[in-house]
Amino acid sequence: MQTHFSHINQSKAVFDDIYALDDPRAYFSVLGDLDYMIPDVAEPVVRQILAAKVSATGVKPTVLDVGCSYGINAAVHRFPLTFGGLRHRYARREMRAIGSETLVRLDRNFYAAWPDVGLARFIGLDISAPAISYATGVGLLEQGIVADLETEALSADSADLIRSADVIMSTGCIGYVTEKTFSKILDATEKRPWIISFVLRMFPFDSLAATFEKRGLVTERLTGATFIQRRFRDAEEFESCLASLAALGVDATGLESEGLFHADLMLSRPEADARAAPLKHIVTVASGRGRPIGPRYVHIEGDDGLQVALEP
Repeated sequence: MQTHFSHINQSKAVFDDIYALDDPRAYFSVLGDLDYMIPDVAEPVVRQILAAKVSATGVKPTVLDVGCSYGINAAVHRFPLTFGGLRHRYARREMRAIGSETLVRLDRNFYAAWPDVGLARFIGLDISAPAISYATGVGLLEQGIVADLETEALSADSADLIRSADVIMSTGCIGYVTEKTFSKILDATEKRPWIISFVLRMFPFDSLAATFEKRGLVTERLTGATFIQRRFRDAEEFESCLASLAALGVDATGLESEGLFHADLMLSRPEADARAAPLKHIVTVASGRGRPIGPRYVHIEGDDGLQVALEP
């Protein structure tokens, strides 16, 4: 059965304009004003799943980020950075005053100056050519694909790029894309990849799970935890979301009813992988991990082995 999300999206905020620009300053400004946080709250979980994937295969995986926009998921995974910290960087008046070409040059140097602590290499897929150009231009993505796979076929060159993907992830595109997009991606892969999906609870996942099952992938949902995406833009968006959840029989009490979009985590994998390392065994959610706190002691790997450091 084909999924139709258009009626659910009718009262959801539209941010098309911020993805059509040559750099992410408006993206950080507009979404930051709504306390957008899904890249930050998802990253510790993504890291644990990728660590499990590396443990199972012994190789550094290739991640295809679907709906990657400006490469923010790659940024917060590969470098010791957060969405919130990047937002403050771009909010400075000095950063707002420069042109996009200058910003791209500065950002390329900025990211290159940080240690790459990522567990994977990233490629991206998005409908926005400017966003893909920025993400590849500053080095967040190794390569990018510009395509709307809801309406377009996957080109031969893009299929070649996707073929080696070990992991497919999305942190907010489901609802805008359906099983149409994921079917075309999976048809191009030479492996049976792991699929990490953070899905707003107002969007049913049944058709996607069925599509994955036809390709030999079973889907697990992480129970006992949800992941905040952002605040509601206005009362209309709030009430529309609650109505959509009620229509699905989903209880919003204490979650969306408190004024925040919540997402579920779904992990789709070959059944043998799921049996060997169930989702509940590889992911631990520590509430408050992303909140600002005082200096804390951490272990770091230095030239002389494991050392204790005070991290501000």
